[in-house]
This record gives sequence, structure tokens and C-alpha cells, in this order.
Amino acid sequence: MSTRLFILDTNVLMHDPMALFNFDEHDLFIPMTVLEELDAGKKGVSEVARNVRETNRLLDKIIDGADFDAIKHGLPLANIYPNKDSGNTSFELGKLFFETEPLHADLPVSIPSHKADNQILITGLALREKFPDRNVTLVTKDINMRIKASAVGLHSEDYYNDRALEDADLLYTGYEMLADDFFETHGQNMKAWQSEGRSFYELEVAEDNHWYPNQCLISENASGFSAIVRSVDKQKAILETLRDYSEPKHAIWGISARNNEQNMAMNFLMDPEIDFVSLLGIAGTGKTLLALACGLEQTLDQGIYNEIIMTRATIPIGEDIGFLPGTEEEKMTPWMGALMDNLEVLTASDTHSADWEKQSTQELLNKRIKIKSLNFMRGRTFMKKYIIIDEAQNLTPKQMKTLVTRAGTGTKIICLGNIGQIDTPYLTETTTGLTYIVDRFKSWSHGAHITLKQGERSRLAEFASEVL
Repeated sequence: MSTRLFILDTNVLMHDPMALFNFDEHDLFIPMTVLEELDAGKKGVSEVARNVRETNRLLDKIIDGADFDAIKHGLPLANIYPNKDSGNTSFELGKLFFETEPLHADLPVSIPSHKADNQILITGLALREKFPDRNVTLVTKDINMRIKASAVGLHSEDYYNDRALEDADLLYTGYEMLADDFFETHGQNMKAWQSEGRSFYELEVAEDNHWYPNQCLISENASGFSAIVRSVDKQKAILETLRDYSEPKHAIWGISARNNEQNMAMNFLMDPEIDFVSLLGIAGTGKTLLALACGLEQTLDQGIYNEIIMTRATIPIGEDIGFLPGTEEEKMTPWMGALMDNLEVLTASDTHSADWEKQSTQELLNKRIKIKSLNFMRGRTFMKKYIIIDEAQNLTPKQMKTLVTRAGTGTKIICLGNIGQIDTPYLTETTTGLTYIVDRFKSWSHGAHITLKQGERSRLAEFASEVL
């Protein structure tokens, strides 16, 4: 069977420069129009511009030393494959072809041929005519481009390699509901003990067990048993009972858990042994409020962290926040409405405080809570910080890696987001950095994730979400 020929659209290379090496043994074709668009997008400090420059460097390495005849017959991608010496690949990479001669094909008269996208369509149709025995496929992340390609008879596909999961419904939720007969099945060989006021259980598990470290186990029967999987292997698992933050005496800055999901989240947020927590859920589930309350408790009262840093993805991500007068925090303030709203709730919880006490508390909070722009995170290292990344669904996997690797000793990172509300172009529920990191961190013993599903706003908001 002959190898396929994939035509790469500009947005694929802008999104992932390593896409050049993700098509196995199949050949790639880059139209001249794509090279022109890459050239136009190489300037600036945005993530897209960085990706374009990385793509240009890779293309330069591929072409380095090749004459026109070699370029015309295709350049082997294996020559510069980043992991070619590590033995990580069991296949032969294909060749890369450039548009070295004019390619012509007819488009419907209603489609203007001078537009860049339509020029790529012309190239694709011409290649299909030139190589009738090969499967010619346009790869693009642009939905409209795929629609237009289908309309003119050119096969097209999305770029799938950046997907963390096949389907967002398969995303790890962070908890599992136990069967009603859980204790009857595991009770005989279960060991129980207490240490430092905590209750632990050790039980045998089957080899095909699919529990993860820091996964919550919730029983819906009369026992009301709720526990965290502290460690698990092929033979046994050690469980620790959850602390009940729904009780007023365990309230954090006046905030109590209103449902099981919030209680699980607060257990992870208050655990200094967990360095990374991701909270995923729709608006109104309490993600920001819980993260802030637990952060204030551990920063101001317990002294575990010396500062809270709040940041979020501004749209467009990575662009300048302006050269007008004003500090970084002042420029970020319009994006931080959620922070201000939740701080107001936390500081208003003590109704007996005098005005001067509330003002002093607000001044203290302003000193210990810093608002930072994502633009200035690169290259920094944060020590003993409690970092909250809001709207994390708008980050790419590469941006997420850039942020999380900023963590120094004693730092905790909290990622908040709703994958159903993505504003960044070309990101989907399965390719966003939030989905990526939840899936990659689920097996790590110092990371935890909870998907919050139950909204806890007003009855008005709850009714509106159901009927509108």
C-alpha cells in the first residue's frame, strides 16, 4: 500500500511545530502559500509567533545543504527527527515536499482564487490530479477550511495528534462511586488503623484495578464512607478517610463545603503534600471561591505559603497588556472580576467586624495576593507560592507546561477551568492544556483532580442554567 500524502495547513504548524514528525511513514507537502503565511506570523512574543519561529528553524534544518533536485524529490524527515538516536520510534518517517513548480486546478467560479486558503485548496486539488494513485489529504485545524475542502471534493482531516483524549467524556473525574456491596466484598481482609488523628484502611485489590493516587472513593449507601486513595499498586491500596469540611467547625475562612465534590476539592486544596490541584467545572460550582479560601488559610493563618499569585489567560492569550500608564496589576484588574467578587464574599463573612477592621483586612490581602500576567511568567521561579491559574482551559499544552514548570520548592499550583467554555482559536475540549494536564497528572502521587458538577449559586442562576 502506498504512503499517504498530507498537505499541512498553516494553522497546524502554528499550533504544533512537531507536527512535522507526527505522520509516521507518510509524506508531507507544504504549499508556498503556507510558507508565506509562516513568514508573516514570525514576529512578536506571542506563543503563535514562537511556534512559527520554531517551525522555520526545523524547516531550515531539513533543507540545510540540499540542492534543488533533492528538494524536488523530497527531503527525508528522519534526518532531523529529535529522538532518532533514542530508539523511541519503530517506523520510518516519510519525506517532506515543497511546492517547487506551479500547480493549477479549477475551483468553482464563486470561490475567489486570490485568498490564501483557496490557494491551498487549489494546490490540494492539483496534487490529487498529479498523484491519482495516492490518498491526498489536507490537514487543517480550521473548521471552515475543512468545510470548503469537502465542498470542492478534497479530502480533509483535523490534526488529531494533539488530542489528550479521544473524547472529553473520558476525562478523569477524580472520584469514583463505590458499589453498595463494597464492604461485604473487601471487609474480610481490610486492615484499619489511626495515625495523627486520621483513619487509614489497607485492602487487597485485583490486578486490573483502575484506581489512581489521590482518587476519591464515595459510597452512596447508608455507611456514608468517603476516602482518598493514598497509594495503590497491583496487590493493595491504602485509603484515608476524607475530612468533612461541610461541618461549620471545619469551615475555611467562613466557607463550608456544600456538596461531596466541594468537600473532596477542599481536602486536596488543604493538603500540603499535594503540589498540584486541578478543578474543572461549569460556572457557579465554587472553583475560585474554594481555591481562594484555602489559599488564604494556608498563607495568612498557617504560614505554609508566603504569597498568593493569581493569574489567568487573557484573550487573546500572550499579547501585550498595554503601554499605557499603570502597573501590571492595574492592567490585569479588568480580567480579575472573579477574584474581586470572591474576595468580597470572603471578607464579608465576618459580620461583627468594624469598618476599620475590614479595611485593615483588605489592605493585608492586597499585600499578600498578587495579580500577575501570563506574559511575564516565562523564565521565573516561584518559591513557597500558592499560584491560582484561572480560565486554564484557554491555555495550550505547551503554555501549561511553561507555567507549571515555574514552580519552585514549596509552591502549590491550582488550575481552574471549564472545558465547555474555550475561547482560544483551534483549541477544543480534547486538545486544551487543562485536559492535557489532568490526563498526564492523574497517576502522580502529589497531584489531584476533581470535576465539580453541582452548581451552588442562587436559585435564579440554577433555574436559568436549566431552562435557558
